[in-house]
Amino acid sequence: MTLRDALKKYATPFSEELGIGLHRCPGIFKWFLAAILFGKRINETIAKNTYKTFEKRALTSPDAILEAGWDGLVQALDEGGYVRYDFSTADKLLDIAKMLKQKYDGDLNKLHDVASGAEDLERRLMEFNGVGEVTAQIFLRELRDIWDKADPKPSHLEVLAGKRLGLMKVGNKDELKKAAEKLHMPVVNLEVALLRVGKNFCRKKKCEICDFKGWCLA
Repeated sequence: MTLRDALKKYATPFSEELGIGLHRCPGIFKWFLAAILFGKRINETIAKNTYKTFEKRALTSPDAILEAGWDGLVQALDEGGYVRYDFSTADKLLDIAKMLKQKYDGDLNKLHDVASGAEDLERRLMEFNGVGEVTAQIFLRELRDIWDKADPKPSHLEVLAGKRLGLMKVGNKDELKKAAEKLHMPVVNLEVALLRVGKNFCRKKKCEICDFKGWCLA
């Protein structure tokens, strides 16, 4: 097995796992919602279950979130198991939906269109209540092939895994793209794979069960 083969096992984008079609306009907001849920320090399975609960309740648009109100959002969050951050997340989702409608007519594509470049795009996203660098990275990572200006820097977990696998030295965008080219992988798939390796193995120091022991430089 090659390193590329091993990485491919971990390379399925989260949006794809959730069945979110990013090429369709409603899918952009759905993925933004999911990215907000993933952005907290919370179990990945809980975040996925909570997104599925929102989908089941048809709470996947700014209008639907505003119509549900605080109580309805808390109910959905609790049903998905997102109880640790239910109250604060309900507040943030309402603020985000309001601001998105006020500034961009409820359309994240308009936010992208008015951004002057990659940095301005991230800045505009982080103007939303509760959207920090981690959430912006999660969101933009999987939009690389959809939005021209989506070009986030690698997260610290991606860099951690990338350095241990000999794919990075500094941990910047150029190294990431060169590594993807060398491995003949789309950048987004390599990023997602490195994120999972960094999170599941490197950060937790689970070297004994890591699938990448043969390539690890640590």
